[in-house]
Amino acid sequence: MSVKQFDDRELINLYLKGDEKAFSELLGRHKDRIYTQIYLFVKDRDLAEDIFQDVFIKIIKTLRKGKYNHEGKFLQWALRISYNLCVDHFRRQKRRTKVSSNETFDIFDVLETKEDNMETTLIKNQKHKMIRDLVDQLPPEQREVVILRHYADMSFKEISKLTRVSINTALGRMRYALINMRKMIENKESMLIG
Repeated sequence: MSVKQFDDRELINLYLKGDEKAFSELLGRHKDRIYTQIYLFVKDRDLAEDIFQDVFIKIIKTLRKGKYNHEGKFLQWALRISYNLCVDHFRRQKRRTKVSSNETFDIFDVLETKEDNMETTLIKNQKHKMIRDLVDQLPPEQREVVILRHYADMSFKEISKLTRVSINTALGRMRYALINMRKMIENKESMLIG
């Protein structure tokens, strides 16, 4: 019987009974989403890999101690752990998360798009850079929601659980982020005109 057919809860139970393949399957199912979230926060491949490993060490320890409850989904729990470890890292480093284009990896480089001509590609790159610059200027809570929603592709329900705020608060932060970004664009346009 293949472990691929089991849900996360069943895989956890199998792992706790000594089936290492079950944990490998669990890791395989969720590693991309967890790693992406970590990378979007830290913007450094090596650091993201270190934190990713720490996340799974913590997951293994928690599972083996029998402290994991099945009330929530495994992925949301794992994302919460990764989020907390990223926050801990930034607290230790006393620096803020930035979405910047000067890194070697850019999420827009891996998005599938139809082949564009050079002009269209240049315009898209300029727009993406402008958006990233605007996101960088947002207050931390608003920036966090924008990153989780648009870069990590999380629902507002997932964001609210991950950040431990109500859905309305998450929605409000997104609304204010969009308002602030719109104001920044209007200010830049008025400076260009005037």
